[in-house]
Amino acid sequence: QVQLVESGGGLVQAGGSLRLSCAASGSIFSIDAMGWYRQAPGKEREFVAGITRGGSANYADSVKGRFTISRDNAKNTVYLQMNSLKPEDTAVYYCNAQVRRTAVALPFASWGQGTQVTVSS
Repeated sequence: QVQLVESGGGLVQAGGSLRLSCAASGSIFSIDAMGWYRQAPGKEREFVAGITRGGSANYADSVKGRFTISRDNAKNTVYLQMNSLKPEDTAVYYCNAQVRRTAVALPFASWGQGTQVTVSS
C-alpha cells in the first residue's frame, strides 16, 4: 500500500506565498512522474504542475512564472512553491505520484488526500 501525505496549505492574502509538500511512503520501489492538481468548488480537477524523475517540469499556463515544482527522489517527496498567489488559486490541491512497486511493475497512480489553499483578496 502507498500513502501520499500533503502539507503546507492554508490561508494567505493575495500576493503571498505558500509551499506545499507531499511525501510518499509504503510499498515503493521507485516513483516516475509526480505532480500537483487542484480542484476549486464547483469545478473539475485540473493539472497544475508535473515533474519527471529526472527533474523536467511542466506547468499549466495559469501558474507559469508563479509556481515552481521540485522533488527529492531520496525522500520520495514533491514540493510546490507558490508565489504571487491570486484568489483564483483557491482550491484543494492534490498530489499525484506514478508509483512502481517493483523494478518490472507498471506504474500506477496514487493520490494524496488534498490540502486546502485559500487566497483572500
